[in-house]
Amino acid sequence: MIHPSSEVYSDNIGENTDIWQFCVVLQQAVIGKNCNVNFNVFIENDVVIGNNVTIKPGVQLWDGLRISDNVFIGPNVTFTNDLIPRSKQYPEKFAQTFINEGASVGANSTIIAGNTIGKFAFIGAGSVITKSLPDFSLWYGNPAKHKGYITRGGVILDLSLTDESGNKFTLQNGEPVLV
Repeated sequence: MIHPSSEVYSDNIGENTDIWQFCVVLQQAVIGKNCNVNFNVFIENDVVIGNNVTIKPGVQLWDGLRISDNVFIGPNVTFTNDLIPRSKQYPEKFAQTFINEGASVGANSTIIAGNTIGKFAFIGAGSVITKSLPDFSLWYGNPAKHKGYITRGGVILDLSLTDESGNKFTLQNGEPVLV
C-alpha cells in the first residue's frame, strides 16, 4: 500500500510493504518486503532497506545508509552521512552507515555517519551514537555509553550479563545465552 499523498519514484519496493502519508522515496532506493514506512519519512537514492523493517514518523534516510532485516527505527531518529557538512559542497562519496539485523534505534536518537550498529543492538531514546556498537549490546545517553546487553528475545541484561530476575548469561559468539 502506498498512500496517495506520498511521492514514490522507486520501483524497488517489496511486496506487502506499506508507505504511509507524506513520504518521499527517491528512484534508486531499495525497500524490502513487509516493511512499514510510517508517515513523513524521506528516503534518498543510495539507501537499502531489508525485509520486515519498521520506520516510524519523521525519519530521513540519507545516501549511504544500509538497514538489514527486522530493524526498528523509532520516531524522529536522525542519521548523518557527511562528517564535514558544508552548504553546496558535497563529498565524492557519502559515508556508509550499517544498521544490522534485529537492531532497535530509539526515538530521537542521532547516528553519526560511518558507524555500524551490531545485530540486535538496542539504542535507548535520545541517544547520540558516535562509534560502532557490538552485537547484542545496550547503549544510551549523550554521548551513548555501553550500559548492558540484550538477548535476541529482548531481555535486558546489566554489564555483568544478569537479568532483573538474577538469571546469569554468558556470551557465546557475542550473543547472550542463559547459563
